[in-house]
Amino acid sequence: MDLIDTHCHIDAATFDADRDAVLDHCQALGVRRLVVPGYVARHWDRLFAVCDAHPGLFPAPGLHPMYTAGHRRGELGRLERLLAEREVVAIGEIGLDYFIDDPDYAAQQHYLEAQIAIAKAAGLPLLLHIRKAQDLVTKALRDAHFPHGGIAHAFNGSLQQAQKLTELGFKIAAGGALTFDGAKRIGRMIRALPLADLVLETDAPDIPPQGHQGQRNSPENLPLVLQALARVRGESAAEVARITTANAEAVLGLGSM
Repeated sequence: MDLIDTHCHIDAATFDADRDAVLDHCQALGVRRLVVPGYVARHWDRLFAVCDAHPGLFPAPGLHPMYTAGHRRGELGRLERLLAEREVVAIGEIGLDYFIDDPDYAAQQHYLEAQIAIAKAAGLPLLLHIRKAQDLVTKALRDAHFPHGGIAHAFNGSLQQAQKLTELGFKIAAGGALTFDGAKRIGRMIRALPLADLVLETDAPDIPPQGHQGQRNSPENLPLVLQALARVRGESAAEVARITTANAEAVLGLGSM
């Protein structure tokens, strides 16, 4: 198999002790490429250092909506300059998170709209983080006439909300949540969407799959997500692997990488 983990924080400090071994095992399992999102500017240097040191890792720097209190307006300019200096596959992860306690709505909206504009100017797709704000993110994308699509990470909205994003060129990521026996609502949404709209992710070290609760999640678990997706859809794992990899390559421009 040739699988792509479209959302994996392999640069996190929790992997410092065994990152090489994890990535070697990923290759043996068929997890050949990993997209590594950023979330705060102070970690972008580490993000690029890890990606530079390991073939098959692709950086996607961005400013995460959960950490707006620590963001600085000048970091948007730094992101623009970074895109002129380095090759990246997306801007991410960005979005709106209204699930957290006491969200700063204005700041989140500001960073979302600014990063949509930066990605549009650079011709790059987006990695979206959305909680309790699906319609507002879709509206921001429509208002910006954003043409480059991307991936909705850990999506937990409705089928109708997912379809509005796929109409804008976004793929919906299936991750660890789908592996749980009780994930009926997510399963129904994933089953109703065309396979052409789906990709795979782990969000490691977060959102471990069923049977790994309380453990560090790893991109090594991506085949478990693949198996869950194939089971939910009643399709062969080989076909699901082939199509989801092609989808990720297309939306992120990874076809020649």
